[in-house]
Amino acid sequence: MYTPSADQSLSEAFNLTKYRVGGNGSRSIGVLKAALEQVEDHIESDIYGTGKVIEQFQEKIAKFLGKETAVFFPSGTMAQQIALRVWCDELGTKKVAYHPLCHLEIHEQDGLKELHHIEPILLADKDSLITLSDVQNLKEDIACLLIELPQREIGGQLPEYSELAEISKHCRAKGIKLHLDGARLFEVLPYYQKTAAEICELFDSVYVSFYKGIGGIAGAILAGNETFTTESKIWKRRHGGDLISLYPYIISSEYYFNLRMGKMGEYYEGAKELAEKFNHCYSIETRPIQPVSNMFHVMFDAPKEKVEHALVEFYQETDVGITGNLREYTDTTCYCEISIGDQYAMIPDEVIEEAFTLLGRKMKEIELT
Repeated sequence: MYTPSADQSLSEAFNLTKYRVGGNGSRSIGVLKAALEQVEDHIESDIYGTGKVIEQFQEKIAKFLGKETAVFFPSGTMAQQIALRVWCDELGTKKVAYHPLCHLEIHEQDGLKELHHIEPILLADKDSLITLSDVQNLKEDIACLLIELPQREIGGQLPEYSELAEISKHCRAKGIKLHLDGARLFEVLPYYQKTAAEICELFDSVYVSFYKGIGGIAGAILAGNETFTTESKIWKRRHGGDLISLYPYIISSEYYFNLRMGKMGEYYEGAKELAEKFNHCYSIETRPIQPVSNMFHVMFDAPKEKVEHALVEFYQETDVGITGNLREYTDTTCYCEISIGDQYAMIPDEVIEEAFTLLGRKMKEIELT
């Protein structure tokens, strides 16, 4: 039962709601317990990157991605910095290119620059996708171009597959390695109507995550040809990524991969449905207007403090949670990120309809205050 409080923060109010529009549920220790219940106690642990439990999973995901080999990493941050380092060493150039809002640029404390002394070249405007023209007009010699699918920080936007193919063709002609930041690769397959292997064929190396749409504990895979992955294993050891055992991450990754991989189409349809409801609300618009994956941004045309206050009241009155984290976009606008998972389908239709009717009224009230 919801316990209202006049001075609740947005995150506190969100955490008390019964229904959440996004995600796969609470990230409690139950996420790991559910995965471990599916395996026998006698299965041997992996040891410093070797053993059946890790090697079989690596082979499984390499095949799914259409790549020769794959390496399991405890984090995507480690995997992607290493991928770019390997390509820079191979091509003898300490420069790479990526989007201005790439994870490596804004969330990793300059790890690529400080640890590997690699210089990033920022392509495209921060609010736009990287285009073929951007790549063709590069003035610098680079070892690798990183493309993120979808581009999370601008609402999960995607290039058309035909343009992606042209970028790949250009990079191969110029001897530029193409790396895929596929943290949410699984989630874009329904939009592209392609297999993971078909998309990954365009790239020389691929990173995928197992805790985002899949919902595992943590962990990532880096895939490519054998020369690339052999070198990445050396760097994994140098980075301290060869923990004595990674099986809790591997077992949960495989369990939730098996459980949710087939649901990506359902999540995508749910995202389109939910975005349409937001776009019918006063002073709210999604980015993009129609999602191209299971995630999108919700843009509120009102100051952050006012929207937070309205959402706290909304949560208390409806028991429906949208977000616990609003971000300021401008002085007079704000936004949040929504990623559809198992939770959305659990909300009764009548609850969601009544909630969005109220949300529209709440946004109109803001204009009057």
